[in-house]
Amino acid sequence: MKRYSGFKLLAVDDNEHNLFTLRALVQQHMDVEILEARGGAEALEIAQSHPDIDLIILDVQMPEVDGFETAQMLKLRKKTRDIPIIFLTAAFKTEEFQRKGYDVGAVDYLLKPIDDDQFLNKISTYFRLIEKERRLNQILEEKVAQRTAELDQAKQYLENILKHMGEALLVLSPDGVIRQVNPAACGMLGYSSNELIGMSIGDVFEEQGEEQAGAFMGTWLEALIRTGALRDIDAAFIAKGGERIPILFSRTAVTTADGAIGDIICIAKNMRGYRKVSEEADASTAAG
Repeated sequence: MKRYSGFKLLAVDDNEHNLFTLRALVQQHMDVEILEARGGAEALEIAQSHPDIDLIILDVQMPEVDGFETAQMLKLRKKTRDIPIIFLTAAFKTEEFQRKGYDVGAVDYLLKPIDDDQFLNKISTYFRLIEKERRLNQILEEKVAQRTAELDQAKQYLENILKHMGEALLVLSPDGVIRQVNPAACGMLGYSSNELIGMSIGDVFEEQGEEQAGAFMGTWLEALIRTGALRDIDAAFIAKGGERIPILFSRTAVTTADGAIGDIICIAKNMRGYRKVSEEADASTAAG
């Protein structure tokens, strides 16, 4: 069974006989699609229109645009810069000649006349490396897709919790600006989420006007830095229509890697019903 089905090889040589030999040799042993160019200019056109080429066999000595110039131009183009190039030459004339090929982006050299076994082994090596890279990329893509799906599921789960929780949730910036709210917060305060986001927390707290907001948040931050969290504090919200809503309030800070406060998570429990029941119970006890 022939290997490397789906791979694409570009053979570049100004000699028609050499192209025929390469094509016959490869097709005898591999199920590889072969594109042919009879010079550097044609090779550039083909490579530009076939961005899925896996390997280029490039003759060095060609008229007009030689192999070195062709390789240089291929490496300058975004679509073709990463295609491995194996130079084909009659001989290494000098060490400088060989070094020049590597400098312009070749990964290897093959000598003419072609040694069949050496040629097949050489291109098989590069195809195997490409196969391995593709498998690794596929595994990585699958892991990324799996992780993305897990994160989406976790996000949906969290959103579902926030949507149905009875307590009001407000996420604040360190300077007290509301960044995120849940439906319970909107219902309690009478604002839409769009209205609340961007407001200062001082705007919805009892007796927290603009002049006091800075000190209010400063006190918060000092307490959060000192204790990490403040829980079950008696406070009150002022709803959109001016109604006072007694709440049991908790807040905690989410710190960044360097220990700075990132977000402040606030949870408020509406105590209006609880307070009324408690007052009625106290009145009943006193009367008894």
